[in-house]
Amino acid sequence: MTLDRPVAPDPYDLLPSVGTFTVSSNDVRDGEPVADRYAGGHGNVSPQLSWSGFPAQTQSFAVTCFDPDAPIPSGFWHWAVAGIPADVTSLAQGAGDGKALPGGAFQLRNDAGQVGYTGPMPPPGDRAHRYYFVVHALDVPALEIDDSVTPAYLSFNLVFHTLARAVIVPTYQVR
Repeated sequence: MTLDRPVAPDPYDLLPSVGTFTVSSNDVRDGEPVADRYAGGHGNVSPQLSWSGFPAQTQSFAVTCFDPDAPIPSGFWHWAVAGIPADVTSLAQGAGDGKALPGGAFQLRNDAGQVGYTGPMPPPGDRAHRYYFVVHALDVPALEIDDSVTPAYLSFNLVFHTLARAVIVPTYQVR
């Protein structure tokens, strides 16, 4: 059964405009379905991400994964990493388990209640959901947050410190 509801807008269209740069992945592609390996209930492995072309003034990065199509008003946060140093330009496949994060980086508890990455897992039969993997280039070396905050609170803080954003949006559907 497909839930009868409108498609959510691009959540970043609702925020102040910022510059852009490039994010790419060996594991996920913009507009294409995510392989089961990276989905919840299967492999649940975070995909590899690399970025380039960010502003020279970048002092740190944050990475988030958000599903605006979840059947709840607030969407669903799958992953949030803060404190990524400015000289880091990629996260390895599986970094969402916390073992391969760069020094200084930390993960927040996602909407599944887990620290780290929780892969896509929309309700069975629902339409394909979009998963916004976003790298945020920041104007500060560290946000004034710790690992006790929610991804929504991180996102609130990102609004005031994001110089530019790189976005890749794969999809996933459980039939």
